[in-house]
Amino acid sequence: MLTISFQQTLERYGYPKLCPSSLEIFQINVGKLCNMSCHHCHVDAGPDRKEIMSLATINDCLAVLDRTNAHTVDITGGAPELNPHFRYLVDECVKRGKKVIDRCNLTVLLIPKLQDLPQWLADRGVEIICSLPHYEALDTDTQRGEGTFAKSITALKLLNQVGYGKGNPRQQLTIVTNPVGATLPCSQTAKLQQIWQTKLQQNYGISFDRLLTITNMPISRYLHWLQTSGNLESYWELLVNSFNPHTIEGLMCRNTISIGWDGAIYDCDFNQMLDLKVGHLRDFDYEQFTSRTIVTGNHCFGCTAGKGSSCSGAIA
Repeated sequence: MLTISFQQTLERYGYPKLCPSSLEIFQINVGKLCNMSCHHCHVDAGPDRKEIMSLATINDCLAVLDRTNAHTVDITGGAPELNPHFRYLVDECVKRGKKVIDRCNLTVLLIPKLQDLPQWLADRGVEIICSLPHYEALDTDTQRGEGTFAKSITALKLLNQVGYGKGNPRQQLTIVTNPVGATLPCSQTAKLQQIWQTKLQQNYGISFDRLLTITNMPISRYLHWLQTSGNLESYWELLVNSFNPHTIEGLMCRNTISIGWDGAIYDCDFNQMLDLKVGHLRDFDYEQFTSRTIVTGNHCFGCTAGKGSSCSGAIA
């Protein structure tokens, strides 16, 4: 059991409430449908999920986007590419001059009907942020399912073939690594990135541009694993004892709006999975949103532990 709450911890460091900064990132979860069912998934996504953002809601997203100064649209899921309106959304955001991110699980690119997607995304300058727990097969397959590593390597080669991972900012390939087990990620350093780049190049001839480290959040499927494996209490202790006050200013909830598949608005992707709503697209008021108090909970210790964690990797 926790002996101190996240709110109490914020207050201890001079933050009676957490307030937003300027809105920079417009994150859209276009649905929970996925071709995979990874053990660490805080979205609880999978092939059997029916929650998919409609075209009408996507247009609502675009209408609200036009009322903000956000420069980046971060498209996530599930596997966002499985939403039937994914390409429409990307094109509309590109037309608006926004940087677009596709959060890709890699294996989805091997689905026959999506075989043209690597080139299609490259042509539009979409950054691909993809998940690969480790540069070796065992740890990746342990977390994401047998055979996932081999499929991921195949997908990375396809992305390299169309120009991703070669240093071109219009075809940026970013790999996200998260721990296997109940530990914090390694520090997100240039040295760690170099190790990954060397291993993937030497062993598979793969190149990529950037490495991000992300903490596993004690939510949904990963929370269930912590409970059944007997690691829940020790993991909470690790997060709380690793609290880093230097992460507070850079928390993603401060510069991001997170939109659920049904148009509900949240402070961040993790709050979205806990159904901590702050509004809905149909009622969006920009001034009200930017003056709100951010909703926090004890799960926020996952974003403030060690070097911190966000959808853009380490914070501090």
